[in-house]
Amino acid sequence: MCKAIHISDLHGNKEKYNKLFDYIRNNLPEIVFIGGDIYPSFKSIRNSNDDFFEDFFVFNFEILKSELKDNYPFICVILGNDDPATEEERFKKQEYQDLWHYLNCEKIRYNKYTIYGYPFVPPTPFLYKDWELYDVSRYVDPGCLHPIEGKREINPGRDIEFATIKKDLENLTANDDMINAVFLFHSPPYNTNLDRAALDNRFFEHVPLDVHVGSIAIREFIESQQPLLTLHGHIHESTTLTGNWKEIIGRTQCFNAATEQNNLSLIEFDLENLNKAKRKIF
Repeated sequence: MCKAIHISDLHGNKEKYNKLFDYIRNNLPEIVFIGGDIYPSFKSIRNSNDDFFEDFFVFNFEILKSELKDNYPFICVILGNDDPATEEERFKKQEYQDLWHYLNCEKIRYNKYTIYGYPFVPPTPFLYKDWELYDVSRYVDPGCLHPIEGKREINPGRDIEFATIKKDLENLTANDDMINAVFLFHSPPYNTNLDRAALDNRFFEHVPLDVHVGSIAIREFIESQQPLLTLHGHIHESTTLTGNWKEIIGRTQCFNAATEQNNLSLIEFDLENLNKAKRKIF
């Protein structure tokens, strides 16, 4: 047995985080996957005198580690498209390496599993582009801003005009064996139960909008490489609209932990028996 949980898109909601901390205390999962959109909104961060990262996020995980000692879980973290890239270096600090494993575009071994983290999402209508890339080409859906438009908090350090999610995934995995691979994505795969947005009967310049807004590159990667498990978030309303929080693509099980509800949504599963995974609302 390898007991794990997945959460995503808490967006700085302290009530949800406190429920998560209580769950970890009471249930002692072996692994915790945190799938991005960790922070409050950009505006809230700038207008607040509080340091969410130090005063709340780090503070509470330090308390957990002190309380749980050897039962403290193996925690994997990525950022999401609503998280400022300026915060990334804080997650990488050596002093926090005993609290979590920061996996943006990285991989790590845990027993027989290889865990990959990937934060980028396809182009959106939103202004901030730190964690957006072209998907499989330089096409963007109607109403969306190109990744080379909008705002970036930091210099991306590469030519965004020619970067794609597809190329990133090829570089991240190379010729790796996917038999026990687990992917912590922020974006869901395209045209699934996990990427259904509330865009019914919506148009941009008379063009109907696609109600599926996930990544084609991630979908194609799952279809061709068949990892064991992929974890997702990003599209809050998808589970409500489709009635499903999981999708099976070939042998790969895919879970979305995001929710539009005010309560905490948590996916609880055993990596040795994914068929018994459950979504819990607290």
